[in-house]
Amino acid sequence: MAELLHRLGSFAARRAWTVIVSWFVILGIAVGGFLVGFAGLSSSFDIPGTASGDVIAELEEQLPDFSGASGIVVFHTEDDGAFTDEQRAEIAELVESGRDLPDVSDVIDPFATDQQLTDQRQQVEDGRTQLADARPQAEAGEVQLDAGQAQLDAGQAQLDAARSQLEARGLPTTALDAQQAQLDAQQAVIDDQRQQLTDGLATIDENEAELERGAELLSFADGIRVVSEDGATAIVNVQFSEPRLELAQESKDAVIEHFESEPIEGVEVAFSTDISQGVPEILGVGEVVGVAIAAIVLVVVLGSILAASFPIVTALVGVAIGAMATLSFSGLVQMASVTPILGVMLGLAVGIDYSLFIIYRHRRQLLEGADVHESIGLANGTAGNAVVFAGATVIVALLALNITGVPFLGVMGTAGAVSVAVAVLIAVSLTPALLGLAKYRILSKRAVARARAADPDAVARASRSVRPMSTLRAVLTVVVATVALLVVAIPALSMRLGLPDGGSEAADSSAYRAFTLTEESFGAGANGPLLVTASLPAGLDDDAALDAQLSVARELMAQEDVVAVAPVALSDDNRLTAFQVIPAEGPSSTSTETLVRDLRDVPPIDGDITLGVAGQAAINIDISEGLADVLPLYLLVVVGLSFLIMVMVFRSLLVPLIATAGFVLSLFATYGAVTAVFQWGWFGELFGVHNPGPILSFLPVILVGILFGLAMDYQLFLASGMREAWAHGAPARLAVAQGFRAGRSVVIAAALIMVAVFSGFITSESVIIKSMGLGLALGVLFDAFVVRMLLMPALMHLLGQAAWWLPRWLDRIVPNVDVEGAALERRHPVHHGHVS
Repeated sequence: MAELLHRLGSFAARRAWTVIVSWFVILGIAVGGFLVGFAGLSSSFDIPGTASGDVIAELEEQLPDFSGASGIVVFHTEDDGAFTDEQRAEIAELVESGRDLPDVSDVIDPFATDQQLTDQRQQVEDGRTQLADARPQAEAGEVQLDAGQAQLDAGQAQLDAARSQLEARGLPTTALDAQQAQLDAQQAVIDDQRQQLTDGLATIDENEAELERGAELLSFADGIRVVSEDGATAIVNVQFSEPRLELAQESKDAVIEHFESEPIEGVEVAFSTDISQGVPEILGVGEVVGVAIAAIVLVVVLGSILAASFPIVTALVGVAIGAMATLSFSGLVQMASVTPILGVMLGLAVGIDYSLFIIYRHRRQLLEGADVHESIGLANGTAGNAVVFAGATVIVALLALNITGVPFLGVMGTAGAVSVAVAVLIAVSLTPALLGLAKYRILSKRAVARARAADPDAVARASRSVRPMSTLRAVLTVVVATVALLVVAIPALSMRLGLPDGGSEAADSSAYRAFTLTEESFGAGANGPLLVTASLPAGLDDDAALDAQLSVARELMAQEDVVAVAPVALSDDNRLTAFQVIPAEGPSSTSTETLVRDLRDVPPIDGDITLGVAGQAAINIDISEGLADVLPLYLLVVVGLSFLIMVMVFRSLLVPLIATAGFVLSLFATYGAVTAVFQWGWFGELFGVHNPGPILSFLPVILVGILFGLAMDYQLFLASGMREAWAHGAPARLAVAQGFRAGRSVVIAAALIMVAVFSGFITSESVIIKSMGLGLALGVLFDAFVVRMLLMPALMHLLGQAAWWLPRWLDRIVPNVDVEGAALERRHPVHHGHVS
């Protein structure tokens, strides 16, 4: 590999314009692919096979009107007073015309709905009044019938007595037959009236029972409102025909444009995250500032503006190619909105760093008097070889995200791997081409003057003056660094995973305003309603289905932290019914998370009615649990593979073990710091976290993949120098000091650049991008400056000669990987002369 890269570097230096034009042709192809293949990004996340996914599939089959995505539009009067009749009418007009928007199945008028609820409640009261009036009338009729029956019984008794007297005297009784017929007719009338009265009372009882069942169901929904009690806030529910993962961004944008197209005087409008959360901007002011800070570091390290510009130029070209190429496949593969952002983050950071490593080596060789083309080839074969290995480590870690079984994570990992691969290819081809064009102009006059004035003997003496650290210092360094990282990691013990809701959005965003207005006017739970389904037994008629609905509603209301329950649908075959459940707190709260689990654990109601839970809160919980389950496997696979690779590189068991253990320490310290900021709210004002909540559910997995790859980069550039010094005969502890001194400058510069680039994303308004930027910046900070610069050298010092121990049987089978290109240097020695 080193020889191949040497040839590539030499070719690129001599055929610079050929290489440059080739890369811009590739960029053009990527842009063309983007223009043809880009089909939009999704702002939603999902994991196949979850409980909420099964519920949604059941809804799609039996209640398709409730399986699509939904969102809310919040209207609020600017003076906090009740809506005027004119304002209500204008909102109603927007609602009516909104039903014709693309992918919109229905838009609910809040004022009409509120009036319907009021009418239903009034109907219940009117029904109770009517039934209350009807029962006394029926009872009075029963009294009258009893009185008539008594008179009829008395007349019958008199007639029977007269009949007995006539029969006793032997006289005929035919004269009484007419009277008997008259009494019989009167009895028939009374019996018929009594039956009617009995039927009427039974009907009253049935109506009372049905009315009370309806009243009970209606009372469960008392906590559900769409117009606030003060009449100043109204919620418009927008129901889409497409599921949330398939809903086009254009359809959501159309809703926003429609409701903002005709502003209503004195009324503000805001949109929930389901509608307003789109694709965050890829590059903003913060990212530009981060790159500017990286440029300053480059100028300081490389000593000239021209040399400092090369890593930034190559990184930007790589980012453009990687992002365009990735987005070209968005029509074939569903991509989350953060997918290209991750590629941009990594492309910028590693693109600058990888180019820096090669330029730094080339610059040093030029200052030692090497020929330009010879130096470029050798720098590409040595530092470039290390870049390829480091990039391969990152790529393996990112591609391993596909083993998690989570589609959107696999796509993110693949996109990130593409960006890193492009960065590596550009570093070992475009960078040498630019260096070939620049020749000696990358050296500042001051650097050349210092090189000419340098005394070779003084340099040698300075090299010999390097001394290993004291053992006491090494012990103190290990203890202090380890304790510090463990203390920072403490908050990770309470880390909760979730997806951001409207309360986590920027304070000036529409989503945050909608979230806040909804919480203030309707309660926190209105921001995260649950959709609960109940599978009913077959063969139920309408009355039995209503009884079953009532049983389910009672069970739901009996749960802790349930504010309201409303039946929203019943399938045509009476087999599936759906309820809206309003929890006591928001979708990211612990109580709502507990409620979802409790509902799923409810045993079959009445023996054969089973429940399912969906809704955004339930979906977030399922995704978070699924990601938490795959994290240990992913960590094991990535660390295990990388451990084997490092054994080959360093030909040691303890050095890879130190590297891996140090990474785990820095990883959990990163988890702890992120938890303290985003979940506990520490330094929230500094980082723009105004509403602490759960940690982004896929952040821990993403951090494992990216940070492990970057950590091994720094481990490689430091430890390989230590091994080289040891292999050349230096005592083990002295080799640690010499290797550390040789690699510290470029590693510090590379880490500062990484931190600067990642920190630029902290300013993003998207909490997803913000948390990823902070996590990556802190991860690099902890790993590079605490683990690699302090802990690792101290542990290597304490281990001494044992650090390079490798069993003989393993030494025989492990291939010899010359990462630093030492063999290449022997084959292509640089002929030093005077600096031009």
